[in-house]
Order: sequence, then C-alpha cells, then structure tokens
Amino acid sequence: MADEIDALKSREVFELVELPKNRKTIKGRWVYDIKSDGRKRARFVAKGFSQVEGIDFEALFSPVVRYESVRFVFALAALFGWYMTAVDVKTAFLYGKLDEEIYMEQPEGFIAKGQERKVYRLHRAIYGLKQAARAWWLELEKSVRKLGFKRLHSDSGIFLYRDNEGVVVMVAYVDDIIFFGLKVLADQKKMEFMRVWECRDLGTPTEFLSMTIQYDGNMIKLDQTKYLEKVLERFGMANAKPAWTPMVEGYYPAKHEGPNNAVLTHKYQSVIGSLLYLMLGTRPDIAYAVTKMAQHCANPTEEHLQKALYIMKYLAGTRKYTLVFEGRKGLGQGLESYTDSDYAQDPTHRLSQTGNLVLLASGAVSWKSYTQKSIATSLTEAEYMALSDCAKQVIWLRILLKELGIPMQVPVPIYVDNQGAIFNASNPVQERRTKHIDVRYHLIRQYVENEDVALFYIPTDDNPADIFTKPLGRVKFELFRKSLGLVFH
Repeated sequence: MADEIDALKSREVFELVELPKNRKTIKGRWVYDIKSDGRKRARFVAKGFSQVEGIDFEALFSPVVRYESVRFVFALAALFGWYMTAVDVKTAFLYGKLDEEIYMEQPEGFIAKGQERKVYRLHRAIYGLKQAARAWWLELEKSVRKLGFKRLHSDSGIFLYRDNEGVVVMVAYVDDIIFFGLKVLADQKKMEFMRVWECRDLGTPTEFLSMTIQYDGNMIKLDQTKYLEKVLERFGMANAKPAWTPMVEGYYPAKHEGPNNAVLTHKYQSVIGSLLYLMLGTRPDIAYAVTKMAQHCANPTEEHLQKALYIMKYLAGTRKYTLVFEGRKGLGQGLESYTDSDYAQDPTHRLSQTGNLVLLASGAVSWKSYTQKSIATSLTEAEYMALSDCAKQVIWLRILLKELGIPMQVPVPIYVDNQGAIFNASNPVQERRTKHIDVRYHLIRQYVENEDVALFYIPTDDNPADIFTKPLGRVKFELFRKSLGLVFH
C-alpha cells in the first residue's frame, strides 16, 4: 500500500487541496491481488461509478487489440519464425493526463496529518476512473509514434515499425506489450520503449490475455488451461464426468416465457460469461454451444443451467487441448476460409445459424457462430448471406496483412457447401428467388469480381464450419475439432 502511494506521488498524480465550493469528491478504495508470479499487489482505485458525465468525464472510448488480431499475429510469428519479447508497463494508467477537474478523497490509512479536510486534486488518471484507459492509450500512442511506430488502421492495438533492417510489430493490450520481429531490432525498440516508460521486462512471453504461450521458434501453442481450471473449480465441475461434445446432438434450447428467478439468472450469467471468455480466446470448439445458450441469459430455466454446465463437463474432459499454429509445416498454407449455415433448424424463431472459420498456419485465427438477423426463405439464401459475412472477415484480414507489409495471396479461397450460393455470388443476376435479399449481402459479388476471394465447393461432410451451425454427434464433431488446430498436449 505504501508503494502504491509512493508511485502516485512520484508520478505527480495528485496534489492536496481544499475542496472548492459546489464540487463533490469521488470516493476511492483499496484493492488487493496476488499475481500469477506470487507478487502481492495493492492498488488505490477510484469508484468511477460515482462520476458525473459532463463534469467528471467526456469521452471514454479506448481501443484495445482484438483477440482475432492477436491470434493472427501469433500465426504469422509461427510462419515466419519471428522473435517475441514482452514488457509490462508499471502502473500504466497513472501516466494518463486528465483534462477534467476531478477531486478525490484521501485513501484510508494514508490521510495526511493536520490536513485531514483536504482532498486529492487529480492531474493524472488513476485506476477506476471511467476515462483512465483512454487517457493512458492517448499517451501510449503519442510515445510510440515518437519511436517511429505507426498505428494500423485495421486494428488500433497494433503498431508497426519499419526500416531498412526489417519490421517490428508491437501488439498492445492496455499495459501488456509484445514486440515481434527480428531479434536485434525487436530488442532495440523494446529498450527504447522502456526508456520512456517504467516497465518490467518479461523476456519471451509466456502469457498474454490469460492465454498461456508455448513457443519453440517454429510452433506456437495457445491455451487457457489455468483460467479453465479456476472456472471448473468455481462452479464445482473440476471432477465432473466428461462429456464427448459441448452440446447433445439435436438439442435446441427453448425460450422461457415464465417468471424470472433472480438467483438462477445470476448463476447462469456467471457460467455463460466464463464460457464466453474461453470461447473468444482459444476454444472455437464451444462457439456454437456457448452462443446458443447465451441467447437465454435474460430469463434462463434450470434446464438451461444444466446445459450450460454440460459445456463445462466437455471442457473438463478436454482441458489439455491447445490451439496450435504450425511454422514450417504450415508455410505453404496461406489464408483459407470456410463458411456454412443451417436452414431454420431452431424451432424458437426459425432464424438460420451462420458459422465461419479462417485458418492460417494450420490453426484457427478467426471464428464466428451467430444467428442471422432475418429469416431466410431457402437454404441457398441462408448460405449466401453466410458467405457474404465470411468474405467481409477475409477482406479485413487481407487489409491487416497489407498494412503489415506482408505479400498477400490473391485470391483468398473460401469453401462453401452450397452450389447455389456460389452461383449467386459469382453471377450478378437477379432471379425471382433472390431479388429480395438485402443489398449489403451482394457485396460478395464485388469481392469475387475483383478476385479478392475465390469460391470453391466443399462437401458438407468435409466442411469444418459445420461445427458452428448445429450440435453435432461425437464422430463428426471430433473430426472437425481437429481441423480447427486444437490438439491434445
């Protein structure tokens, strides 16, 4: 606690002043934590919920790197054998400068003697303030620009440095930073960065965004086993009997119209929230099941809760699975994408379920399972809409590649198991059966015409995107799971 107060003083975060008339203070509290390496941490944080918009804050938005962008850069690192090194910025939010006039109560246990009635006037951001993350990000961007980095337009959490010696890719998630590139150049830019900010040098990263990283210079493995173990323990599922799949084949959860059970709803939302974090990070195999069950968070039943816990039974039996990006072995494989859709199989609303998957270095870098916004009148229409959405994701990844200065493959293959969807996307004709389709889905035709993407037919039984559209049986599920780059270790 004393170290935290010293850090606040050394960075001139506050000054003791008399509280002006007609101004209110923001309350604060102490928060304690034990880090993964055993370090004990105390933070004095603001109770940001007491801030008043227009007085204590204006803009709040602060960009962070997307999960799919992080996996994409890891896949590139495996392909090109990039060196990785990481830093953790100490008390990062304390560097952010405030434009607003904010007053805060003195922290418990450290009230200045003889100045008990005075308050902190904050000059820099402090953890808990609504605008703290934005203030830090603005300072970070300014500083790395001076070091020669350029922020990518396709993802504001990725910065690129380029000179005659090579390139360095910097990935930033708040105060966690990883540098990728040639060893000499990456170490040089890291040292320059550390001269600007007080950091802990983490060396070769072993963890990022709660993902454990294993890297041997050729193959990168990502997993969230530590987090998963905590989740299973928290919900009493650590010793549960394993399930073979995350959802029973053919099961579709029904909407509950009855009264809401507050206790059940709170527990259900906690379970789903934990599962979503795993699904977004390294477990594409549970994407369909979690997405479907998440649609019932507002008013779940006991049956919904049991099905959500059933997903945890599956995870308990597959806790050792890792997402693998292969280096030399995957070098011949550029971006490749798969898309699929069911046709109105959910009896609740008759909306179709879309799934798409993008692979690089033999591993999944992007995946999505979601319910379409409008009812499709045929399987071809549902597949066509899914194909268009998948193409948008592929184009975004191509833009990311272009900004990184990496030669792009043209066109990127997209595999779909519906010949009608391929025909409609490849031929700009308006038929009686397709004239009503929203114009935004016809963007796929432009991508095909410009040769940004190429469409190929794949049999349904060979299409791994099928795992995102319906609850599959064990044999088919395990076959497609392997296609995602998930491997037991």
